[in-house]
Amino acid sequence: MKTIPMRGLLGACLLLPGLAACGASGTAASGPSGAARPSDVVTTSCGLETKVSTPPERAISLEQNATEIMLSLGLADRMAGTSYQTDPVLPSLAAEYKKVPVLAEQYPHHEAVLAEEPDFLYSTLSSAYADEAAGPRAGWKKLGVPAHLSAHDCENPELTPDEVRFDAVFNEIKDIAAVFGVEQRGEKTVKELRVRLDRAVREAPKDTGAKLMWYYSGTTTPYIAGHGGLPSTVSELVGVDNAFDDIRQKWPAGNWEQIAERNPDVIVLADLTRGGDGDSAEAKKRFLRANPVASRLDAVRNNRFIVVPGSAMDPSIRSVSLAEALSKGLTALYG
Repeated sequence: MKTIPMRGLLGACLLLPGLAACGASGTAASGPSGAARPSDVVTTSCGLETKVSTPPERAISLEQNATEIMLSLGLADRMAGTSYQTDPVLPSLAAEYKKVPVLAEQYPHHEAVLAEEPDFLYSTLSSAYADEAAGPRAGWKKLGVPAHLSAHDCENPELTPDEVRFDAVFNEIKDIAAVFGVEQRGEKTVKELRVRLDRAVREAPKDTGAKLMWYYSGTTTPYIAGHGGLPSTVSELVGVDNAFDDIRQKWPAGNWEQIAERNPDVIVLADLTRGGDGDSAEAKKRFLRANPVASRLDAVRNNRFIVVPGSAMDPSIRSVSLAEALSKGLTALYG
């Protein structure tokens, strides 16, 4: 999602049904850490093919979404470093996170990454591989270091799928599990996420007729969810309408006059922890109630807000919690 600063945006491999845009190909043969496998694990992410012959032992995750996927797969002991923490780490992963060296507050530069002698790099954001950050993936490939990138944010936008789907998130997790030879852990993690997602969809109230506005950030210029992003997909799964789904951008900049014309029934507020103008859900509420135009929206006058974790709007290990929060919020509003 290309909103204002923080997110370089969204994360986790985005596969369209039947399209292995970022999938692991070849045989993913499990084995003891560092042991040779019967065949290489080959991944093609955002047009760059990489080959992993043995499970990595000194991997570096370059931002938080990648970090949390790796930690969820039990890979803390295979990580030589991590970087760019944008939110408090998930409580269930906090103890494992403390075991991993933090290389930089944001992205480490190329020399700092090279000094750690990594055997695998992983990011869900292309900005991690910028010249001023870790450096281009092609350069790492020449050095013999596989550098994986989720397909949601390819360096070449033409390689990025138009829509975010949960299968993409789940396939990303399984791909990384295959690289590290922990396929069973990957399958277990994905199974648990699918169970949670199915429950959230099943328990959401039906036939509410609600039109939602997903409000991510910004005050004077609000960034809202259009078509193709994770909020659009979650709306569809839960059975409500994204009031701005006709806008063919994942995160367009809106204005309050146009929003007033559509007058959404419910406003879904991203609760962000970064501390910018209007980032927290409470700050958004204060702004909406004080703004002369926004305060006249039916959703604002009737206090129809649903608060969701802002970090869950990225395709990541947190994505299912977005569906859960929306389902619970709709149940509280509509029963």
